[in-house]
Amino acid sequence: MKITGIKIRKISESGRLRGIVSVTFDDVLAVHDIKIVQGEHRIFAAMPSRRDENGEFRDIVHPITASAREEIEDRILRAFEEECIRRGIPISG
Repeated sequence: MKITGIKIRKISESGRLRGIVSVTFDDVLAVHDIKIVQGEHRIFAAMPSRRDENGEFRDIVHPITASAREEIEDRILRAFEEECIRRGIPISG
């Protein structure tokens, strides 16, 4: 599957949650609520998740392989960075 669209839905200039994006694959499948999070060492993309009956968060959608995760995250972060630059917003907080 190829990424055919990335929509930046929200950008925050402060706090750990830096943004929310939607990604479209092959123009037929959309994944919403992917979060851009400022971690301790880097910004990363967190897949949509929900709390299970034990109180733990579990991904609802996620890449199966490390290479797929890396490719998806790279594309998301590149689109996020480009949008931040376009809006004049600092990338790291």
